[in-house]
Amino acid sequence: MPADATAHIRIARPSRDLDAAARFWISGLGLSELWRHAGDGTPGDHSLLMVGWPDARWHLELVHTPAGPMSPRPTPEDLLVVYLDGPLSEPFLHRLEQHGGRRVPSRNPYWDRWGVTIEDPDGYRLVLSTRTWSHTPHAPTAVADA
Repeated sequence: MPADATAHIRIARPSRDLDAAARFWISGLGLSELWRHAGDGTPGDHSLLMVGWPDARWHLELVHTPAGPMSPRPTPEDLLVVYLDGPLSEPFLHRLEQHGGRRVPSRNPYWDRWGVTIEDPDGYRLVLSTRTWSHTPHAPTAVADA
């Protein structure tokens, strides 16, 4: 069966600390914990944290292997972009920072113009865009100048 728009997407990446990741993604951003598994420390076993919105067609899987942890190696171009279709409130951004996030300038000035880039506790970047996404071959549309 070919992949199509109904396929669910899992974005998986390593994490140094699943509790810190949960504080950021769940308490900070507001995603739900979809599933969690605590590894027992035996070789090959790992701990998982899956977060997302329950009805979304994607989720983020964070993996930690206690017996041989893999260090995350994000680059400034490893972005998870969420199109919010409106302005960002300072209390919301402050909440992300209180839960382990750090505002950083984007490598691409486009994202600084149309949103805010937040680095998660593992160094991966979340872009909160004020734009909306359209399922057309054209670029996203602006809701208002930032």
